[in-house]
Amino acid sequence: MNPSYQLLLILISALEITFTKKLLPNLIIIIITILYLMYKNLPARTWWWILAAPIIPGLAILVTIGWFGSHNIMYAWILVSRIYVYILTGTAIVKTHSTLTLTRSLEQNLHLPPKYAYGVLAALNLIPKTIENVQKIKQAATMRGVILNYWSPQLYFKAILTAIHWSDELAQAMESHGFNEVQSRTVSHAIAVKTSDWWLLIGGLIILQLLLIFCPV
Repeated sequence: MNPSYQLLLILISALEITFTKKLLPNLIIIIITILYLMYKNLPARTWWWILAAPIIPGLAILVTIGWFGSHNIMYAWILVSRIYVYILTGTAIVKTHSTLTLTRSLEQNLHLPPKYAYGVLAALNLIPKTIENVQKIKQAATMRGVILNYWSPQLYFKAILTAIHWSDELAQAMESHGFNEVQSRTVSHAIAVKTSDWWLLIGGLIILQLLLIFCPV
């Protein structure tokens, strides 16, 4: 399925689920997404994170609503199931398409401005360099007898100053390579929208409406 249309389907589904109070549609979506991720051979470590990480906020919701709030256990379970729906569906699109492919698809199919593509791609490419720079700042401070922890404001202030310097270098590099924010961006690989993408999007939304309307709980 086209990445843009898959993301659009997930966003619309998440928005509708947010404003409905039914548990069964959430469970059906969770089961379908789990089967899809099993088909995509999701690593065991990723399974552990997406299934174990929501346990803490889920328990907090159950305790808050079930014992100290409205005492509505069914509504508490609905909220917990929403957390798993959001995490699993988000993991599904990331597992299916790389972030770079998703960014290019959104730009081409939804006609987003070139600034969007440039900004996202620059941010993604600078993530490893930013992590490395933070480690260098901590090591340099340690050599001077100063301990910078991850909650130290000085650490982030120095990292922000470095990022500002990088932004100026990146702008000069883009201009020297002929990038122009007011011109349409050329692509090496066009991500086409097929008829099947439309059918999958419309069919998925229709199935979701049927679940939300006819499921008893």
